Amino acid sequence: MSDQTGNRLADAVSPYLIQHKDNPVHWREWSDAALEEARDLDRPILLSVGYAACHWCHVMAHESFEDPAVAAVMNRLYVNVKVDREERPEIDQLYMTALQAMGEQGGWPLTMFLTPDGRPFFGGTYFPKRASHGRPGFVQLLEAVGTAWRDRRDELDGSATAILDRLSGFLSTTAEAGRLDSLAVAPAAGRVIQLTDPVLGGFRGAPKFPNAPYMEVLARSSFEGGPAEHRDAFLRTLRSLSCGGIYDHVGGGLHRYATDERWLVPHFEKMLYDNAQFLRHLGWAYRATGDALFRTRIDETVDWLAREMRVAGGGLAASLDADSLDAAGHPEEGAFYVWTEEEVDDVLGGSDAAFKRAYGVTPSGNWEGKSILHRLHPGATSADPDFAEARNRLLDARAERTRPGRDDKVLADWNGMAIRALAEAARATGNPLALELARDAFAFVSNHMVIDGRLRHAARDGRTAGLALSTDFGTLIQAAVALFATTLDSAYLDRASFFAAELERWHADGTGGHYLNPSDSTDVPIRLRGDHDEAVPGGTAAVIEGLSMLAQSTGSIEIAERAEQAALLAAGRLGEGAGGAPGIVSAAGRLRRGSELCIIGDPSNHGFVAMVDLARARVDLDRLDLITDAPEKLPANLPLAAIHPSRLPAAYICEDRVCRAPVYDATALQALLGEG
Repeated sequence: MSDQTGNRLADAVSPYLIQHKDNPVHWREWSDAALEEARDLDRPILLSVGYAACHWCHVMAHESFEDPAVAAVMNRLYVNVKVDREERPEIDQLYMTALQAMGEQGGWPLTMFLTPDGRPFFGGTYFPKRASHGRPGFVQLLEAVGTAWRDRRDELDGSATAILDRLSGFLSTTAEAGRLDSLAVAPAAGRVIQLTDPVLGGFRGAPKFPNAPYMEVLARSSFEGGPAEHRDAFLRTLRSLSCGGIYDHVGGGLHRYATDERWLVPHFEKMLYDNAQFLRHLGWAYRATGDALFRTRIDETVDWLAREMRVAGGGLAASLDADSLDAAGHPEEGAFYVWTEEEVDDVLGGSDAAFKRAYGVTPSGNWEGKSILHRLHPGATSADPDFAEARNRLLDARAERTRPGRDDKVLADWNGMAIRALAEAARATGNPLALELARDAFAFVSNHMVIDGRLRHAARDGRTAGLALSTDFGTLIQAAVALFATTLDSAYLDRASFFAAELERWHADGTGGHYLNPSDSTDVPIRLRGDHDEAVPGGTAAVIEGLSMLAQSTGSIEIAERAEQAALLAAGRLGEGAGGAPGIVSAAGRLRRGSELCIIGDPSNHGFVAMVDLARARVDLDRLDLITDAPEKLPANLPLAAIHPSRLPAAYICEDRVCRAPVYDATALQALLGEG
């Protein structure tokens, strides 16, 4: 038996795990070896799941995990395992679902008690060190669970088996193929609209999250000719996100959520996945409305990604912490982002009354005596270019503050989402930095995260961790196709085809469906489907969307059939619950109504430019747009490539592998695309 003492997180890849390397707790990373140790010692596992930007994770660490007396109890009774939920999302999903199955509300830190082979029998989230507000103290809980394990072992073992069986039925279910029409957007959007805030956007009440997968359902309904109410709700949400305190008006980028119902007070962490989805939605809103607010937020968010999230080699970091040090050197949530009136006056020289009115800066502040900058005042929905200089001066001044911690690991799936968003932003606005970031991030994943031919989930400082999940493959296929559509570089399609083959090799279930975790992930008690969304679409949605896009861009019938079979099987598993899986609903739309539009001509020709501008304004989230000066630049297998217009500029569209006759001016193209 190996040495069972000591903290073993010093060699971790994850910055979150490294944060805990000096704890007196004998932490292990999740692995087969940790499970084997628990079996050898016949001890339960204490599993603690969190992430680097999690405020209450830090609180519990300071209160309990850094305390030698608490650690002594943990080390005496348990094998202690620390997991970064972003590095091992399948572990987080499994045990978070277990907690919810026990009737508890989920959240992080996640604290779970497991049998030595990983079956859950009790859990919770944050536990205070001492009993308070009706919650037991952490040491009290540790001792109570330890006693129960000793005295009621059979009872706990039976409960753990029952819970894991329930989880298998929910997370790993298999069903006959369903119908594609059960994944229709309209009924799902009808349910979403009932939950939306008619004044402030998003869902009613507090806290308010962006809820991007659900907002996408509303956008799709709107752009597919659904009720104007759905378009208004989507745009209202985007405007609130763009004007509220949840948006960083000095440095750009979206915070994770607002703690209030007005979008004023954010939880100050910034996540790459939120900003990737925000950027895509801004692109749709800008294309549909031409509103300068959305264009400005696109450019600001791209600048923020370049300035604060790009790591050496071009990958994009996972998150920025909510906490940083205040002027007195004390850790404080939001310290980096908020302002006193005096601080604003010092930076702007006192001639700033208009700025302070516009951004809500007052002597008493709007949050804990300080001001969160916002543009929520009635009528204050413009991009406010007149304040750009003032905001740049504040940005320079803010750079002198202690920055929030950055989790600089590169996650394949979150980078895939961001790459697609950046490529689409480049096409919508012509922003060259967006395309540069997209290319560089894709190159980072391809060059640094494929080890011995095998894609990895996470990377940092030249090291990788975690086998790739279906979300990684799905989002990277999407990213590759988006880059191809923007650049017409066929090398991206080659890479997408590689990822599609690897997806099938490691994640296929033998019936046309896929599992989230790969076939050789021996340290996970069950294989998960990935049908259900969190803040981002789940693995099944990512796969359906990615394969559908690849089929559109290559003309591959086999890939199209794989995408459709994955969607039909998902429909069968979801049954009447499709409304709770907005990612799958959105992805399946491409199978029902996907099309390919080609516009060919000289970029200096006014007629060509008019057709391109029209296509961009006619937002269709299932249409693949390919714009070129010569048809031979298109993949040879595409039906689009077989068309040779009699004159240029020309545009034509293909649906169900059948192409319509070319049209030669914007008026004819408008009739072809519909009113939008």
